[in-house]
Amino acid sequence: MISDPNLIVGMEHAEDAGVYKLRDDLAIIQTVDFFTPIVDEPYTFGQIAVTNALSDVYAMGGRPLTAVNIVCFPAKTMDMSILRQILQGGLDKMREAGVLLIGGHSVQDEEPKYGLSVIGVIHPDRVLLNRGSRAGDKLILTKPLGTGIVSTALKGSSGIKGIFKKLLQREASEALVARSTACMTTLNKKAAELMLEMPDIHACTDVTGFGFLGHACEMVEDADVGMLIHASSVPFFPGVKELVEKGIVPGGLERNRQYRSKLIEAAPSCPDWMVDIMFDPQTAGGLLIALPEMQAETLIGRMRSNGIAEATIVGEIISKPKGKIRVLYP
Repeated sequence: MISDPNLIVGMEHAEDAGVYKLRDDLAIIQTVDFFTPIVDEPYTFGQIAVTNALSDVYAMGGRPLTAVNIVCFPAKTMDMSILRQILQGGLDKMREAGVLLIGGHSVQDEEPKYGLSVIGVIHPDRVLLNRGSRAGDKLILTKPLGTGIVSTALKGSSGIKGIFKKLLQREASEALVARSTACMTTLNKKAAELMLEMPDIHACTDVTGFGFLGHACEMVEDADVGMLIHASSVPFFPGVKELVEKGIVPGGLERNRQYRSKLIEAAPSCPDWMVDIMFDPQTAGGLLIALPEMQAETLIGRMRSNGIAEATIVGEIISKPKGKIRVLYP
């Protein structure tokens, strides 16, 4: 493993981004993320990709500063106007976040892909890690789950090649798609700002490709604490349960389950569909925050008064069993 005295966070423990100290009062956060379309509107896809890429910086407690575009596009088979819409959506979301686009790189590919490499800034002493939770801490989740399942319902009816075409028949309802899309295009900026007003944030991560339970496992793996999740409190989109029961789930969901199942003990009363939702790979998901109980109640109130309506206390940090997650239901 490469080491450097100024490297605060590297690849040792699946943190959301890398952190490198430039001086005693300044460090940079560096991350990268890009993926294929998950909605059928190019402009919206651009917004989602940027929201997702910036989220790692917010999860570390930092402020995203600059970004460069990463673009793969089938220029020979897809109209260039689609690429312009993708980039415009991304640029508008960067402007909303106060991030400066300073360049990019593109390649010819058989299917479109878009994302960002992002640099953020933070004080070296204020870096938030996904580890550090303490027994008695409450866990806050700031966005509902289900974006991976909804995106699978879209892809199932169109395929990647048809993802940018208007679809008349979908497994997911228009209302469900709209709600999922609104969630994926909402920056974690405000949630992070409110979080940082609290005096004692012990740990934070964002919920993305490994799913809610997968990222929760990162918070307790090889730690001196465990985690208790109250599954009935975990927010998810109305309509997602029905999709799961139809078997409409992304392949990544099962991979997440297989990878982390040894660390998770779900109560027999917890229905399979709920466990599936908690393993659903998310795009531009919410923050998962560990902090003392009294501060958690305060933060929930502030978040809801600032429009983060579905921020919820979903569990707590426990002393035993160490390195494990217990899931209760109801």
